[in-house]
Amino acid sequence: MHDSPSLADAHRLSRTPDAAATFAEHEDFKALLLAGAAHLEIHEVAEVHTAGPSFPVYTASIGSRDPHAPAVGFFGGIHGLERIGSQLILHYLRALLFRLAWDTLLLQQLQKIRLVFMPIVNPGGMWAQQRANPRGVDLMRNAPHRAERPVPFLAGGQTWSPWLPWYCGRPGAPLETESAALLQVVREQLACRPFSLALDCHSGYGFSDSLWFPYAKTRRLMPHLPEMWLLKTMLMQSHPHHDYRFEPQSKQYLLHGDLWDHAYEHTPAGHVFLPMTLELGSWLWIRKNPRQLLSKHGIFNPIKAHRTQRVLRRHADLLDFLTRVAFAAPGWLPQAEQRERLLQQATAHWRPERPVRSA
Repeated sequence: MHDSPSLADAHRLSRTPDAAATFAEHEDFKALLLAGAAHLEIHEVAEVHTAGPSFPVYTASIGSRDPHAPAVGFFGGIHGLERIGSQLILHYLRALLFRLAWDTLLLQQLQKIRLVFMPIVNPGGMWAQQRANPRGVDLMRNAPHRAERPVPFLAGGQTWSPWLPWYCGRPGAPLETESAALLQVVREQLACRPFSLALDCHSGYGFSDSLWFPYAKTRRLMPHLPEMWLLKTMLMQSHPHHDYRFEPQSKQYLLHGDLWDHAYEHTPAGHVFLPMTLELGSWLWIRKNPRQLLSKHGIFNPIKAHRTQRVLRRHADLLDFLTRVAFAAPGWLPQAEQRERLLQQATAHWRPERPVRSA
């Protein structure tokens, strides 16, 4: 891992490879890193090898250097076919860099918080136009834990073969390079702080957009359920017309090896780390344009330009909301009796059929 680019790094970022040896999102990210080099701290956290080219995995950070400052991490491209998530994060980063020239409120905000961008976790899969990484592993099912109850056949994760979808990897094998890199970024740049958030952008499930949070491995409720409930409440109050389904991942389905379950459970004691997954409902795009089913890309991404533009517009408010939430964290994080009251409300909302306390 290294800091902002040296002369050799800058040459690597600016080099234009053969079109077959790269892909659009990777080149867009490199261009942003070069354009924002004066403001960003750039780290190469891994290198991914494919049957053809190799790709560096970059992060870009901006904001306060205080190790106790709140932080927000934006992640995308864990599944190589889900390009719209990477595009959303790149769109937000690009706008943020332009705003630095005039937005004094943003500059004040960045004095108190840290923003971390990792928009392309799985460059090998994105280059190969496949969901899994180059070794056939579904990175979102690659953590070592198993679900506590039966999972959906195949989709919940399987260890039989990389030739089948949703492969978790070989039992007992080390984490994949990309998975280890993501968890390292979370450990060293987010969860080490007293308060941090993460948003991981995906697509490909449902007719509506969802915000999911741990757990995915169990129907037990997370220890920070009061904080999640208050976050949901603040989102509804500040954006009353949003249509996100905000709920534990387990309300939809269970799966093995969820990286965010793993990262959440390894957060240092006393720290608050709230990871969320933005699942963009791609079935709506397919319903409007059934021909998208004829391509792998179309199953997970809007094809028509105006729909892509609409996605980039409508979710930028969510990313901005999270930065404001982090900035204001000392003022809204619940304490003592308020946590107990929020826990009761959250449990009644998310587990009305079986009220239980968080584990």
